[in-house]
Amino acid sequence: MPEHVIGIDLGTTNSVVATVQGGQPTVIKNRTGSNLTPSVVAISRSGKRLVGQIAKRQAITNPTETVYASKRLIGRKYSSLQVQQAIKVLPYNIVPGEHDDVRVRMAGRDYALPEIAAMVLAELKADAEAYFGKPVNKAVITVPAYFNDGQRQATKDAGKIAGLEVLRILNEPTAAALAYGFGRNVTGKVAVFDLGGGTFDVTVLEVGNDVYEVLATGGDTYLGGEDFDQRIIEWMVLNFAKEHGIDLRKDRMALQRLKDAAEKAKIELSGVKETQINLPFISTPPGGGAALHLQAVLTRQKLEELTADLCDRTLKICEEVLSEAKIRPQDLKEVILVGGMTRMPKVVEGVRDYFKKEPCKGVHPDEVVALGAAVQANTLVADQGEVLLLDVTPQSLGVAIAGGYSRRLIPRNTTVPTSVSEVFNTSKDNQTTVKIMVLQGESELAHENELLGEFILTGLREAPRGEVEIDVTFEINAEGILSVSARDRETGQRQSITVTASGGLTEDELRRIMDEQRDYLLEARMSDELKQKRGELENVLREIGELFPRVKAITSGSEFGSDVLVKAEKGLADARRALEKNDLSEIAASADQMGRTLNLFRGVIQRIGG
Repeated sequence: MPEHVIGIDLGTTNSVVATVQGGQPTVIKNRTGSNLTPSVVAISRSGKRLVGQIAKRQAITNPTETVYASKRLIGRKYSSLQVQQAIKVLPYNIVPGEHDDVRVRMAGRDYALPEIAAMVLAELKADAEAYFGKPVNKAVITVPAYFNDGQRQATKDAGKIAGLEVLRILNEPTAAALAYGFGRNVTGKVAVFDLGGGTFDVTVLEVGNDVYEVLATGGDTYLGGEDFDQRIIEWMVLNFAKEHGIDLRKDRMALQRLKDAAEKAKIELSGVKETQINLPFISTPPGGGAALHLQAVLTRQKLEELTADLCDRTLKICEEVLSEAKIRPQDLKEVILVGGMTRMPKVVEGVRDYFKKEPCKGVHPDEVVALGAAVQANTLVADQGEVLLLDVTPQSLGVAIAGGYSRRLIPRNTTVPTSVSEVFNTSKDNQTTVKIMVLQGESELAHENELLGEFILTGLREAPRGEVEIDVTFEINAEGILSVSARDRETGQRQSITVTASGGLTEDELRRIMDEQRDYLLEARMSDELKQKRGELENVLREIGELFPRVKAITSGSEFGSDVLVKAEKGLADARRALEKNDLSEIAASADQMGRTLNLFRGVIQRIGG
C-alpha cells in the first residue's frame, strides 16, 4: 500500500488539503470541521502563534500582528511596485530583507515570506496527520501558473520548512483540469479560468487519454479578490472622508474592519442585489466628540462599476492566451471556472460573453485545485503512470546582453521539461570570469525583466576578447524551476557556477528557519501533550476525590484499607505538586500512578461495597 501523500492548494485567502482515498480525491477537513483554512498567520498578544480561523478572528483587535494575503508578496523584491502598493493598504508591517526580499515584522521579529507560508502548510500537514493517524511527509503544492522562478522556489522552500518533501510544484489551472478530468472520458481543448483571492490565471489545455497538454498559459500574479475588496474599501473611505473629513486608512484597526466588511459585502452581492454595511464606532473626531459610525448601502451594480476594469483585465489576458495557443473561443469544449471570485455574477457574465458558451460549474471553485494536486501526488507515489502532464513555462527566459538588452533563450509557453544551450564569448581581453545575468520576462529591455540570478563562471584562460567560448545551459524541470550549468568549450570541462542570490532565503537562513520550525513543532507537540496529560490527571483526581469517602467507609478498620488510603493520599499529594510544577514527565507519571489507584478504588467498591 503506498504511503499517504497529500495535495495542497496554498491559496491567497484560503488553503485546502486533499488526498486520494478509495480511488477518489477527497478534501481533508481541518480541526474546526471546515474544508477551507484561512491563509492567515498571527502572533497573539500573549506571544502564541495562531494559524487559520483562530488567527483571522483576532485580526481586527490585533491588526499589526496578523498577516493575510502574503502569497501575493512571496518571492517578490521589496523594491517592486506590487510590494510598495501592498505596504500602503495592508495593516501589518512589511520590511526589506537582506537581499531585497520581503519580510513581515511581527512581535519584534522579522519573518521571511516562505516562513509565513510554511506556518499555513504545517497546519494543513497537521490536519492531514490527524485524519490519517500517522505522519505525512510528502506533498504536491500548487502555485499560480504565472508564478516566476523566484516565487516557485520560495513556495518550495516553504514546503521544506513545514517538514514536507515537495514531490512537485504544480500549476493551479493544470491541477484544476486534472481534477475536472478525473474519472471521466474527457477529450478536446478546455480552458481553465482561475480567479482567486490574489492571483489570476487562464490556461488552455488539450485533454485526452489521460494526457493533459498545456497549450498556453497567462495571468497576473497581482489580480484577484483582494483587489475587488480594495475597491470597496476605497469607496467606503472616500464617502466617509467626504462626510466627516477623516481618512480611515490611517487607523490600522479601522482599516482591518473595512477589509472584513468589504469581503463580506462582496460575497453577499453574489447572491443579492444590495447589501447593508454597518460599522459602528469606526472613528472619533480629532477634537473629541461623539464617536462616528459608517453606514452605507452597496449595490451589485455599484460593485460592478467599481471593478469593471479588473474584470476587463481578466478577459484581455484570455484573449492573449488564446492567441498564443492559436485557437478560437469556439474551439474550446469547456471553460472551467476556478477560484472564489468566479462566483461573482459579473465575472461569469464576462466569461460567458467572451467564450460564447456557458462556463462549467461542475467543479467546486475553492476545492478543485487541491483535489487535482492530490490526484497528481497519488500518481507520483503509486508510480502507476496513469496521468501524463505536459506543462509549459509561463514566462520567457533569457540573458542580459550588451547595450542593456535581453536575449530570449526559452520563449514563454515552451513545453517543460526543456533544455537549451547558448554559446557566449568573452567581451574583454584577458577576461578570466564571465558574469551572466539570467532574466525572466517578456521585455526586450533587461531592466524591465525579473533578475533570477547572476551566474559567475570562473577560471577561464587569459585570451583576446571573443576567443573563449562558453556553453551555458538552461534547464527547466517539470515543476517549472530553473537550473543553470556552464562548460568551457575549449577544455570540455564543466566549470563551477556561483549564484548570487537576488532575493529570498540563503541556504544558511533556510537551515536556521527549518531548525527553528522543528523546535517550535516539538515544543507545540509537548505543549499539546502537556494539556492532554494535565486534563487526564485532573479528571482522575476529581474521580478519586469523589470515591475516597466511600472507599474509606467500606474499608474502615481493615489493615488493607488503611494501606490503600495512605498510598492514595501520598499519590494525591505528589500529583498536586506535579500539577503545580507543570512538568510533563512528572504529570504523566502521576497520571499513570493515579490511574492505577482509581482502578483499585473501583475494584474495592465493586467487590466489597457491592
